[in-house]
Amino acid sequence: MHLKNPAHGHKMEGTLSRNPAYLREQVLSMATLSFNSTRLKSPALQSHKPIPKSHFLTKPSNIPFLFSSKNHQHLHFKPNSVSESSVSVPKEAGFDDSEEDDPTSELSYLDSETDPSRITEWELDFCSRPILDIRGKKIWELVVCDSSLSFQYTKYFPNNVINSITLKDALVSICEDLGVPLPEKVRFFRSQMQTIITKACKELGIKPIPSKRCLSLLLWLEERYETIYTRHPGFQKGSKPLLALDNPFPMELPENLFGEKWAFVQLPFSAVREEISSLDKSFVFGAGLDLDLLGIEVDDNTLIPGLAVASSRAKPLAAWMNGLEVCSVEADIARACLILSVGISTRYVYATYKKSPVTTGEAEAWEAAKKACGGLHFLAIQEDLDSDDCVGFWLLLDLPPPPV
Repeated sequence: MHLKNPAHGHKMEGTLSRNPAYLREQVLSMATLSFNSTRLKSPALQSHKPIPKSHFLTKPSNIPFLFSSKNHQHLHFKPNSVSESSVSVPKEAGFDDSEEDDPTSELSYLDSETDPSRITEWELDFCSRPILDIRGKKIWELVVCDSSLSFQYTKYFPNNVINSITLKDALVSICEDLGVPLPEKVRFFRSQMQTIITKACKELGIKPIPSKRCLSLLLWLEERYETIYTRHPGFQKGSKPLLALDNPFPMELPENLFGEKWAFVQLPFSAVREEISSLDKSFVFGAGLDLDLLGIEVDDNTLIPGLAVASSRAKPLAAWMNGLEVCSVEADIARACLILSVGISTRYVYATYKKSPVTTGEAEAWEAAKKACGGLHFLAIQEDLDSDDCVGFWLLLDLPPPPV
């Protein structure tokens, strides 16, 4: 792998001094992302009500790409009966496949082709929704899936039972209902729910991981908002999320995460795919993304922007980074620095540079290239910026927070 790098690299606290024209060219090549709903397979040998074609569509003013409904299949789920309570309306017996899906129904689904024992990591959200129950109180919902969406589960709760015991019991019920084992790890992205989720998981011997790398879950919540919540009889238009995502002021970088030099670089999309597919084989630290699930439509020759960091202690540095749930890298033009986002809400000043028209132009061009790729970018750790090998490689994607 050869990282294209017209500059010679810069100290982590150094100055950028190269022309960003190579990045400006990238802006002309726009990427298309369309959620691949073929992952939502219909369980065999059971009768299921199909949900109409899902439209993973976001507002263009909010993010730089659209989730298109093109070529999507009908999604077949088993709508569980929801008991008559304060969180739902009574469900009529039976249903007609030609009717729209009942937005008050709950979901319990496992792809019949999936080996349950291989689902070892879950993605989880436990939060209120913009829906009022018959008491006029906000409904809460538990949404759980795996990264491939082969396993999906939703359940509504009234707001007066939200605690770690309720969550722990619900996790056990999922396993009993679907015949899947408890996971080894559970990722979640809301810092406000960390105490409840962590306690419930630890009591079940599950490792809780605060992380925004819950890509499948975030996209699914976007889809549920458009196709389920807005059609619920208790939906409250304009209601703001009760638990908004944090975006705190960036902190000083811990010493063990310091590199020595860095540079804006780029890789053809084909090379990025190869690097991700070889992560396990080459024993390189890092993490990829399910590009098939995302349905990323990028030409193989499209250059994906990234950040290369060089260090004489590259392996220890990559090992430390590997435990951080790296989410994104962004150029903070106003502060003349690079921001590294990890976990749920931790942000570090990763590198600084001397502000000038030239360095500002290069940083702006890098951000523009990232936007043109739908937020797709990468972080590479090397022993030397001229090396063809990476010790660590993380494929990253900027996603807006979900509307709920």
